[in-house]
Amino acid sequence: MICCLNPDCLNPLNSNGKKFCQSCSTPLVSLLRNRFRVIRVLSDEGGFGRTYLSEDVDKLNERCVIKQLAPKFQGTWSQKKAMELFAEEAQRLQDLGEHPQIPTLIAYFEQDGCLYLVQQFINGDNLLKELQQRKGYNARDIQSILLDLLPILKFIHDRKVIHRDIKPENIIRHKSDGRLSLIDFGSSKQFTAKVQHKSGTSIGSHGYSPLEQIRDGKAFPASDLFGLGATCFHLLTGTSPFQLWMESGYAWVSNWREYLRSPLNAELDFVIDKLLKKDIHERYQSADEVLKDLTPKQLLALPPAGKSSGKIPATQAPSLPKSYPLLRTLILVSAFILLFGFQESWYKHFRRIQTSLVSRLSQHNNSGKDDLLLGQPPKITLGRVSLANTLQGDENSVLSVAISPDGKTIASSGGDGTIKLLNLATGKEISSLNAYSQQVNTVVISPDGKTLVSASDDSTIKIWNLATGKQIRTLTGHSDSVRALAISADSETLVSGSDDNTIKIWDLATGEQIRTLVGHTFWVRSVAISPDSVILASGSFDKTIKIWNLTKGYSIRTLEGNYQTVTAVAISPDGKILASASRDRTIKLWDLLTGKEIRTLAGHANTVTTVAFSADGKIIASGSRDRAIKLWNSATGEEILTLTGHTNTVTSVAFSPDSKTLVSGSEDNTIKIWRLSQ
Repeated sequence: MICCLNPDCLNPLNSNGKKFCQSCSTPLVSLLRNRFRVIRVLSDEGGFGRTYLSEDVDKLNERCVIKQLAPKFQGTWSQKKAMELFAEEAQRLQDLGEHPQIPTLIAYFEQDGCLYLVQQFINGDNLLKELQQRKGYNARDIQSILLDLLPILKFIHDRKVIHRDIKPENIIRHKSDGRLSLIDFGSSKQFTAKVQHKSGTSIGSHGYSPLEQIRDGKAFPASDLFGLGATCFHLLTGTSPFQLWMESGYAWVSNWREYLRSPLNAELDFVIDKLLKKDIHERYQSADEVLKDLTPKQLLALPPAGKSSGKIPATQAPSLPKSYPLLRTLILVSAFILLFGFQESWYKHFRRIQTSLVSRLSQHNNSGKDDLLLGQPPKITLGRVSLANTLQGDENSVLSVAISPDGKTIASSGGDGTIKLLNLATGKEISSLNAYSQQVNTVVISPDGKTLVSASDDSTIKIWNLATGKQIRTLTGHSDSVRALAISADSETLVSGSDDNTIKIWDLATGEQIRTLVGHTFWVRSVAISPDSVILASGSFDKTIKIWNLTKGYSIRTLEGNYQTVTAVAISPDGKILASASRDRTIKLWDLLTGKEIRTLAGHANTVTTVAFSADGKIIASGSRDRAIKLWNSATGEEILTLTGHTNTVTSVAFSPDSKTLVSGSEDNTIKIWRLSQ
């Protein structure tokens, strides 16, 4: 299909091969700037232009967003102002796009009398759409959102930029990992003396923008913080600040608590109230001030990392003076950092130290019960660890890797919709399975080595004969992307987790759907089955882990120890330990039988995306957005080794059956094979 670029066209989609739009007779453009293929309209800007979903043919048809400015009234003040704002938005993206949670600018140009701004596509839903689907957020959700967004606001405010339009529609949650991105810098303004002291044009959204911005056209960092508070209020209550503003102006900010479904904890209540102060002088003045009131209450609720330096941060836990107890050291370090303020570099270093100390305290306090559960195994030391091979994965990124039970074959999947089968020993490609038009999120191989199962963004699951590469059948039933798969040890039962918030149980041999498990309130991104095929564990972006009886389909318990979304779960080969990974940069170990938390493993500098046990159960491997792989002693929680080499997020790790080889996949489009020796 070819999309017409006339902003007034009522039916812009046309069949391929057409020279003129069948609706408005406007000449059709197959490629903007000989590079960008417009797919469809995303939003209409009221006749001044449209926003389009597009493909960048110079980057393997990578999705992007094109904003169009097509002013109708040439030479008018409105046209001049619109063009100024459009150019300023492009400049803001150029300056701020280095932050991983702000879209990057790809191109800015004029063609056929219109201006075009091309930016990175954020694959996900904005928070308003998410609210409509979820019907409400709790206090922990709001704390998580604040901790995700405040570092972004600090980043832009440090660069003297005020966004001026913070609202749910301008915040998008990535489907890949749940991170929030801030978009639409069309209203943003450089924070200068002129902005501070001179009245200007009112810009922003009524209800979300504070009095000084709407009435006087003035904008400050505190103005964005009011928008953040109004956004949190909307998500908590389901009540639109715009509607309240239309009814009674700013009166609602004085009695905002009356709209709550249930009372908030004292800390969050205080923060929201101070964000919503009508008088700017009573409001928070900086993102750091808000973080200071939030973070001491949430030791492990770490904010997302800021700009990546391209280097892997040091990951060894700081050594502690032997003459001081751990608790006393934690208090001293905390007091020292608090005394000298929450500057960004100090803050990040403080959190690493703090998390490491908390992990050590947890290990110390739980050492008695750990010994009973795990015994007292010797310290694990690895001999020579080598990178044996680096294989080219999919064209876009490698999202999942699996190793066959005989240790001979690697299966990988990725963003280009293909599945590759590779020889583990030689690295040579055996075959490529092409049956998807969208990305393949995950692949698993059955324990009997006969079957390969894959799942995609197209909501389907495909069953393959591993030996022949022939597709056996396609399973349908999920209503959104399928992101997680697991197969029981007897190779009879398949489990799938989806962004439709459900888990489905299937008969692997027949493809029959046995039952659907409902209980998670957000995307299910990981599932794991115990070795006896009785217990199922599922991790979700609702920040919980659920333990189910797989054979009968009922929920046993819910584990709630994560301050951020759960990204991965794995069960040890002996069926005793559950490992969970999270966006809080930690791995938690749980007693699968009792649901009690055993310890927390801390050391990664960004979201932990994947976790796996070695076949002998001695080692846990974890991969992260910090591009590193860490190996841990599963019995003691000690970090054994950090493997570096990937240049982007590590998405998947898998051990060979003899525990001597580790395979990792990454968004850098490579698969790495590591040889381990003990």
